[in-house]
Amino acid sequence: MKPLVVLGTRNRKKGQELVALLAPLGISLGTLADFPESLEVEETGDTFAENARLKAVVQAKHLNQWVLGEDSGLAVDALQGAPGVYSARYSGEGATDATNNEKLLAALAAVPLEKRAAYYVCHAVLADPQGEVRAESTGRCGGRIRFAPAGGGGFGYDPLFEVVEYHRTFGELSPAVKSALSHRARAIRQLVPALLRALAG
Repeated sequence: MKPLVVLGTRNRKKGQELVALLAPLGISLGTLADFPESLEVEETGDTFAENARLKAVVQAKHLNQWVLGEDSGLAVDALQGAPGVYSARYSGEGATDATNNEKLLAALAAVPLEKRAAYYVCHAVLADPQGEVRAESTGRCGGRIRFAPAGGGGFGYDPLFEVVEYHRTFGELSPAVKSALSHRARAIRQLVPALLRALAG
């Protein structure tokens, strides 16, 4: 029996994406929703990597479980990499996907299409029950920001983030295509060999 791996997120849609990516490995998966005693880890890092490590290490020690923590967000070239680590709370206290998208569109209002390049980043970290980091990886997916949202799929900035080769936003692409292309999928695929070695340890 492989040990349980707790996905260190309370975001239901993010959890679903991670389960879809990891379920084929045949490992037992849980989320923070399965652990009422789980902590709200403060994201005090300056980078996605620092925040992912915090989420994995602090939660793993607290729960005495294997925890897969990840931090992800959007970086826009014309905004010097913003919203970056502040992606989830870009529009301030009580931020929602809708208010974050509105703020992003306002910030880019005067920027022409050819200068709206952006990329999604995901950093994933696996910590063992003692809080030791056993594996980590980073995935990126490049694209650009549309002038208006398109598609009802995904979450976060997905309706604005166009994968140029597909002429579609993540909001318009099917979950199967997104799970092949996305920053999260790329980070998890890189992590899998080390994750399996650590669990078999």
